[in-house]
Amino acid sequence: MSIYDFTVKAQDGSEVSLENYRGKVLLIVNTATGCGFTPQYDELENIYEEFQKDGLEILDFPCNQFGNQAPGTDEEIQSFCTVKYGTTFPRFAKIDVNGENAIPLFKWLTDNTTFGGFDKNPMGLMLGQMLKKADKDFKTSSAVKWNFTKFLIDREGNVVARFEPMTSLKKVKEQIAKVL
Repeated sequence: MSIYDFTVKAQDGSEVSLENYRGKVLLIVNTATGCGFTPQYDELENIYEEFQKDGLEILDFPCNQFGNQAPGTDEEIQSFCTVKYGTTFPRFAKIDVNGENAIPLFKWLTDNTTFGGFDKNPMGLMLGQMLKKADKDFKTSSAVKWNFTKFLIDREGNVVARFEPMTSLKKVKEQIAKVL
C-alpha cells in the first residue's frame, strides 16, 4: 500500500485522492484550533509560502481527540485558520487519528513510523507526564500522542520523518529542504 492509495474527505465532504499529490513533498499534520501548539500555524504557513513553488504541500487534518481542542465545525475551523493565521494550505474535514475511528491514512502513517519521544523541554516533559498518567506504556505505541504531530512524505510517497508537536519547526523546515 502507498500513500497514493488513500482518499480523504475535503471539508465539503467530497473525496480527495492523495494520488493528486503524487510527485510532491507532503507534510501531513493533525491540528487543533485551541491548543498550545496552535500558533504553529504561523510558522507552517511561512514554510508553505517558501517551499510551495518547489513542490511542498502541507495537508492539514483537524482532530478533536486531544483535550477537545478542535471543537468547531469544519467551516468554523477553516474560518479561524484563515482569518487568525492566514493559512492557505489545504485543510480537510475533521478526523480521528487514533482508535477504531481513525482514518486509514493515519493508521498507515502510524504503522509506518515510531514515536521518537518528546523533546526534553518543559512542554515535552509536561506532556509526557500527562500521557503517562493515562497510559503507562505510551512511549512504546506508535499512536499519535497530541495535536500538531507531523509526517514528512517524500516525492515517491515514502514516510521519511515524523515530528512530535514540540519539535522545532526550524528542524522540520531543514528536513523539508533536504527532501525537496
